Amino acid sequence: MNPEPTIDAMRTAAQTLSSGDTREKLHAVQAAQDALDAAKAVLLAELQAAREFELDGASTLNTWVRNQLRLNAGQATRLVRNVNALRDLPLVAEAATTGQISAAHVQVFVYGLAHVGLDPMREYEEALVTIACERDPDELFDTVKRLKDRTHPEDLDDAWRGGMEKEDFAVDALPEGWHISGFLNTLTGLKLKKVLDSVSALRDAEDTRTGAQRRVQGLDDLLSSILGNGLPSDKGVRPHMSVFVDAETVEAAAERVRQETEQPNFIPDPMPVTEPATLAGHGAIGPHLLMFLFCMSGITGFVRDQDQVLNVGRTKYEPNLKQRKAVLARQKGICAAPGCNHTHLEVHHSVWWSLGGSTDLDQLVGLCVRCHHLVHRGLLHISGDAVSGFVFTDRYQRPIRRRRRTGYRRAA
Repeated sequence: MNPEPTIDAMRTAAQTLSSGDTREKLHAVQAAQDALDAAKAVLLAELQAAREFELDGASTLNTWVRNQLRLNAGQATRLVRNVNALRDLPLVAEAATTGQISAAHVQVFVYGLAHVGLDPMREYEEALVTIACERDPDELFDTVKRLKDRTHPEDLDDAWRGGMEKEDFAVDALPEGWHISGFLNTLTGLKLKKVLDSVSALRDAEDTRTGAQRRVQGLDDLLSSILGNGLPSDKGVRPHMSVFVDAETVEAAAERVRQETEQPNFIPDPMPVTEPATLAGHGAIGPHLLMFLFCMSGITGFVRDQDQVLNVGRTKYEPNLKQRKAVLARQKGICAAPGCNHTHLEVHHSVWWSLGGSTDLDQLVGLCVRCHHLVHRGLLHISGDAVSGFVFTDRYQRPIRRRRRTGYRRAA
């Protein structure tokens, strides 16, 4: 390696620091730092080729760097990889060693060599170095990525097909909230990003929320709006978040809310409960969250041995809202089919309406969309009622055993 360019950059920085204004000093310091990064990368490559790191008792270059230079392994690996670009692209090497471009710019050229190829990168090297000298690494990467897309268009379709095979989306309940994970294909992901960008935009100049806070609040506002207008699969009935709790806890909560209203400085202790409240689709929740939900929710009471007051016979096909709520309460918001834990439920007549069934609560059962389809395809059968217990059998009339949740009779 010729050390002169790096020495020149250091000399220029020293002269500027002794005279120029603050802006010129910062430019000079950055140029010197970039030149030193390039020199460091070349020297590390020489050290690796000669395996002289072993002279200090280090088994690998990364170990030597961690021990001697106090850099982490990732920093060392990136510096060594930059050597490929400095070796194969002379204009890039010159710009790096003179401090015109940074190590981050060089990493983009490393990407180009790996994904675009040596010949195209050499063909456009001069233009790319000009961009690197004038723009930040992200803009250089966008340019190299466009060159890759133009040089290897087949990779675009390969990536699209690969994304389709990987797509997944899951929302899993945890004690402290929900964990969202997954991978979306190109179009679905773009739609989601467009929506999130819109709902999480800054409201005004006084909006000091972080990006994460704006995205979460925007998503919450969007979901509240959708649920408030009703989902298509709910046939016009607005979906509800359901919390199941015993009557004694409801009375205790109501008393605490009353005390809080009458005494502005009243801070209630956690409610003593014999059985934790259950948030449908999530699980048990604590008393403080229950209190918060009470402040913004309506309460529907059900007496378990008086379900017959909700029966309407054959005067009406569609279950009314209170019947839907009663079904959800009876099943704790979970699909009635054995082994199914889905929580978005449709109300089904266990004795089909077309076969003379009635819209009585003991003949109504909550099924998720898929299990409901299985019933109407003849692959899942339901007999019995809510009083004696629903029994589920497969297409061959073999009983399907329920392994969890109470309220339904086990098939013999």
